[in-house]
Amino acid sequence: MKHHLFVSLFLIFVALPILILMVVAPMSTHNQFIYGITMITACFVAHFMSKKHFVSLGILLVAVISSTRYMFFRITQTLDFPSWIDMFFGYLLLFAEIYIYIVLLLSFFQLSWALKRKIVPLPKDTSLWPTVDVYIPTYNESLDVVKDTVLAAQCMEYPRDKMKIYILDDGKRKEFASFATEANVGYITRTKNDHAKAGNLNHAMKLTDGELIAIFDCDHIATKIFLQSTVGAFLKDSKLSLVQTPHHFYSPDPIQRNLYLGRDIPAENDLFYGPIQRGNDNWNATFFCGSCAVIRRKALDEIGGFAVETVTEDAHTALRLQRKGWKTAYLDHILAGGLATERLVLHLQQRNRWARGMVQIFRLDNPLLGKGLTLAQRLCYLSATMYFFFAIPVLIFLFTPVLYLLFGVSIVHGSVELLLSYAIPHLILSIFASSRLYGKYRYSFWGPIYDLVLSFHLVLPTVVTLFSPHHGSFNVTDKGDTVDKAYFDARSVRPHLIAWGILFLSIVIGSLKLFIPNYFDAQLEPTILNIGWTVFNLILLTAAICVARETANKRKTVRLYVETPVNIYQESGHCSRTLMRDLSMTGCRVDNFENGELNLSEDPISHIEIRTDKHTFCVPVERIIPAFGKDEFIHMRFLDVDIDSRREFVRLLFSRADTWVRPEYKQDNPFRSFITILGCIKDSLRGKRRQDNIHIAVVDINE
Repeated sequence: MKHHLFVSLFLIFVALPILILMVVAPMSTHNQFIYGITMITACFVAHFMSKKHFVSLGILLVAVISSTRYMFFRITQTLDFPSWIDMFFGYLLLFAEIYIYIVLLLSFFQLSWALKRKIVPLPKDTSLWPTVDVYIPTYNESLDVVKDTVLAAQCMEYPRDKMKIYILDDGKRKEFASFATEANVGYITRTKNDHAKAGNLNHAMKLTDGELIAIFDCDHIATKIFLQSTVGAFLKDSKLSLVQTPHHFYSPDPIQRNLYLGRDIPAENDLFYGPIQRGNDNWNATFFCGSCAVIRRKALDEIGGFAVETVTEDAHTALRLQRKGWKTAYLDHILAGGLATERLVLHLQQRNRWARGMVQIFRLDNPLLGKGLTLAQRLCYLSATMYFFFAIPVLIFLFTPVLYLLFGVSIVHGSVELLLSYAIPHLILSIFASSRLYGKYRYSFWGPIYDLVLSFHLVLPTVVTLFSPHHGSFNVTDKGDTVDKAYFDARSVRPHLIAWGILFLSIVIGSLKLFIPNYFDAQLEPTILNIGWTVFNLILLTAAICVARETANKRKTVRLYVETPVNIYQESGHCSRTLMRDLSMTGCRVDNFENGELNLSEDPISHIEIRTDKHTFCVPVERIIPAFGKDEFIHMRFLDVDIDSRREFVRLLFSRADTWVRPEYKQDNPFRSFITILGCIKDSLRGKRRQDNIHIAVVDINE
């Protein structure tokens, strides 16, 4: 007790005054440059000396001090504007900077101490295991997408008498009902589709009675150990309401697919389903993400079921559970795989719904208000809800230098040297701290590109929702889509193209002012600064526009990289052994035989046999390319199989415990990351495309 009191007194009377002094101490431009260089050097030295977490926290603290000092400088020394126009746009920029500063602090808080949970094993006595209802909601998705999710759920290793699987079909389709009967799973529909997905789930709760509810979006295919890995935690803690697992996408998102070097960077969602959710978990603020999760029915009953007031019923439901004192957990083990949005326009629609939903929560159930949440939980939810207001600040940063170059609007009062002496340490240290803290999950400068892709499309929805939170409706994201041919989606980036023209024009005008300053009455240093800022913005905007170059994707099922021996049987009965290179539910690619000695046109392949240590699976072949010749590979299309054979195929391809492994990316290097962005732009302008745009997962089917 005395020790804690001493630490508290030390922090209040010694550490806090020192930190305040480091933020507010007035300095000349020269001394501020030295101060900033000293902080940057200290962080760089600490970074290379140690990789320990406490060193990361120290670097984080220095970055926060530097950013806070910059904001203090901006508020106290740069707001003396000569005209009301300068004042209006100057305060607009300050608003954007304050927003970014708050979001930066909140994200640092979330990421500073991430929790890494372990799987809680189930007891050996299966009679103690709780009953589980598995919900697979669907609305307009194709049956081909839903089939494998259902069959994979049947492959989960859990007592048959304690697990029931239900297709929740808001599309009321006869073929789904027939499939449910054939697969021997439950089928639930309703007369009215009130409250979209949340209403669908609540309706199913009235007709089922499992102690736990596992939820999978119709494209999320579970591994066999999903329930064994998640259910044990509920037996250990009676107050646990939710176990959320990552959403892993085995197909690339539009950014990864459409940019040639996009596969060399972490996916957009990796940061959230990695450090952010683990950080939330440390404060009992795990978000329910709508799928790949298990929820306790008793907890849902206590809050009246899934939240229906917002279009992000998942996050809102978690918030209500935590307000009631229920615990939540995030298990960072990939136990299911799903499909990412196939096209940019679908990506925009999905993010539009997420943005509207989080703004609705901000308005209707603000985490800062109301009872039941700890301060840490409030901050975690505030970070999530505030993030989706990013569109307005991003566009302010995009066009601010244009105002000076085209119209001479001076938005920051003060000398360029003084501004840079504060801004450079702030920018370098915030980028450096972010890179150190989560550099394997989000590379430097890619966050602004993701935001630029979305910003023009989210400004109106977020503003409208802020003032009219009940406006709009739930939209379903299509999955399992195909792209017949490559094309440029100009409609999705029309505002980006207009903005690109404005930025380019401002650079031209600014350059003219540099060459003939007397004619334009231009100041050299501010003009150079704003041209540099605009060039940087133009590079990021160009990368965002390149995402609209849609890559052709004619396959309806994703092929996975494999490397395993396979037996090929021809109609004559002859058997040959070769190596399989990729595999999907509808076909595969294998090595051709040396010198192409097999004439497959005269003796075609009838079926292939895939063997693992525990299973043997035979699948009939319908089409073979090439039928003869010396091509490096043979491509085969499979014939349709009966449901039992398809279930075994799903078990082999998707249901293994080690099916999905999170890709390992290099630690971020800001310089290398920026060069990668330039490379993506160059390759896009040259028309360079990946030929292997579907082959994105590496699996080993040998158990």
